[in-house]
Amino acid sequence: MQDSASYFAGLDIGGTTVKSVLVDAAGDPVGEMVEVRSHVKDGWQATFAQLESALDQLVASADVDRSQIAGIGLDVPAPSSEGVIWAQANLGPGWVGTNIRDLLSERFGGLPVYMTNDGNAAALGEYAVRKKHFGSLLLVAPGTGLGGGFVLPGGRAWEGANGLALEVGHISVPHREEDGSLPQCSCGKLGCLEAWVSLVALRRRVGLELAKPENASHPLNDGSPVEEKAFRLREFAERDDPLAVSVFRQQGNILGYGLADLVRVFDPGLVVIGGGLAETGFRDRYLDWVLEGFRERAWPVYLNSPLDPEVVTTHFEWARGGDSAAALGVAFSARDRFS
Repeated sequence: MQDSASYFAGLDIGGTTVKSVLVDAAGDPVGEMVEVRSHVKDGWQATFAQLESALDQLVASADVDRSQIAGIGLDVPAPSSEGVIWAQANLGPGWVGTNIRDLLSERFGGLPVYMTNDGNAAALGEYAVRKKHFGSLLLVAPGTGLGGGFVLPGGRAWEGANGLALEVGHISVPHREEDGSLPQCSCGKLGCLEAWVSLVALRRRVGLELAKPENASHPLNDGSPVEEKAFRLREFAERDDPLAVSVFRQQGNILGYGLADLVRVFDPGLVVIGGGLAETGFRDRYLDWVLEGFRERAWPVYLNSPLDPEVVTTHFEWARGGDSAAALGVAFSARDRFS
């Protein structure tokens, strides 16, 4: 067993799994990432039992004693403020109005707990894995929805007065369907960026495109559920299928267009794109499509310096943190706050 040094746990609560990591006082990961089922639909008490199981597995993997844990970082897939869940989102109804942060601290014998949402956590993780990056960082992550986070120089997430900042998927973009309508977002509003750039949006777009007469003979018109068709669209894009390429190009262009306004507000210098697209074989082309949309909307100064055209003012990168990014992000934040 290792000495009496302090360690910090990062617990990332997802809709189906809890991913967890342990870092030491220097911020270096120790042991292995642990993944357990989350049970979020069964309530926070059931999930707390899973968090405790994950913590036990973490310390066993790292060969340290649980008493050496000096702080915990936690992220949840829902909006919250000061530890209190504000909306159900991807959780069960019993979470809303509950002070998860303080209850978890109590469960773990008074250990201090830092808590944020999953978008902020992923942004913090991407900041943590870039050891030589000291500026700010804006993350957008297309997934089932469209999450995001903004990290200030030094490694603190900008969370807003109520912990509700950086809902990047719910800014409005001036795009319409071919019939002039606006797509409805999961938030209930019309025309949000997430309604164009997300897995849910992809399913809608696939359905609309396959309904056109010119696509009647497309291989995806095989009677399978639209969810399966959307999932398979990536492999078609990797084979340069015109329908798949047009769908992803539209999403990339609209994402870039929305990013231009976010960059105009935050001037981050670095934009990181996360989500499952980071693992696709056509990600380089997707990034080109994002940049097409960005250039259409962005002021020239957000592309290159007016003093030296060779100096790029906004860099774009794919996420590097992988599955453990969010857990690593909150572990680092716990270390920064509680060491």
